[in-house]
Amino acid sequence: MLKKVMIAVAGMGMAVTPAFAHVTLEKGEAALGSTYKAVFRVPHGCEGAPTNVVRIQIPEGVISVKPMPKAGWTLEKVKGKYEKTYDYYGTPTSEGVKEIIWKGGNLADDEYDEFVLRGTLAGDFKVGEMLYFPVVQECPDGKAERWIEVPAAGQTSDDLEQPAPGIKILEKTGGH
Repeated sequence: MLKKVMIAVAGMGMAVTPAFAHVTLEKGEAALGSTYKAVFRVPHGCEGAPTNVVRIQIPEGVISVKPMPKAGWTLEKVKGKYEKTYDYYGTPTSEGVKEIIWKGGNLADDEYDEFVLRGTLAGDFKVGEMLYFPVVQECPDGKAERWIEVPAAGQTSDDLEQPAPGIKILEKTGGH
């Protein structure tokens, strides 16, 4: 009996493993208008090689983005103009961080790490909509893992080979 339980548990673990091969977000939902702390979970390096660059593209409508520095990694904030002007606590905001790049680190293929940023969900998002953050892991040999695929109508992230991590937009709450 114990042997059957162990085999069943081992089988469940194997069924779940592929989902952990993707870059994911710790929290998969956030309220419209809120400040969202995005914790990107990077489960491994690049097919036997370490990851030494992690790039996260910030979707339009996510403003006032601030990354968390990481020991051993250099942080770069790529800034640019937004497609429109957003109200940020009474201040018109038309430009800001569009991409965060952590580089120079060393995430071995058999290790796991997290990369954190926060930003305000100020866009014209619809409740129930998914918002995606494309992520690219770069390796010293020039190869990359590109977690940038966004589901088309009728698809889900499960239908994609390298899905971008995303969050579901919830109703606006009273606080930030």
